[in-house]
Amino acid sequence: MTRNTAREIATHLAYELSFTDLPIDAFLDLHLSGESFDDLAPECDIYATLPNEKQDRYIRRLVSGVSEHAAELDTYIERYAKGWRFDRISLVASAIMRVAMFEMMYMPDIPHSVSINEAVEIAKKYEAPETVKFMNGILGSFLREEMKES
Repeated sequence: MTRNTAREIATHLAYELSFTDLPIDAFLDLHLSGESFDDLAPECDIYATLPNEKQDRYIRRLVSGVSEHAAELDTYIERYAKGWRFDRISLVASAIMRVAMFEMMYMPDIPHSVSINEAVEIAKKYEAPETVKFMNGILGSFLREEMKES
C-alpha cells in the first residue's frame, strides 16, 4: 500500500465520521480491521491490502486529527469558499479538504504542495471537474493566506 492509498483510506474514514457517534479510537479500530478490509475489498480496490504499522499510524493520525479539529477546518473551508455556504459543499469534498488542510497545518513533514495535489487527485475520483477546480481554489487560497510562514 502506498501513502497515496493510505491518504485515500483516511479520506474515506474522514467522510464516515459524519455518520458515527463512536469514539474515535473505537471507530478507527473497527474500520482498520482485517474484517472491515475483507468486506470492502470486493467493492473498492484500495482495501485490497491491510495497512502496515506505519500506514496505520498515518491513517489514525489523519483521521483523529480531522475529528479533533473538524470545527476549525470547516471554518477555513467556509472562509475560502467564496460565494458558497458550507452546507452546500458535499460531504465528500469537505472530507477531502479537511484531510489536506490538517496535513498542511499539523503534519510539517508533508510538503503543502503534496497535500494539495493528492487532495485534487482523490477529488477527481469522486467529484465533478468543476467541484475539483473549486476545491483546488479553496486549498490554494488557504495555503497562500493561512500558511504564509510555514
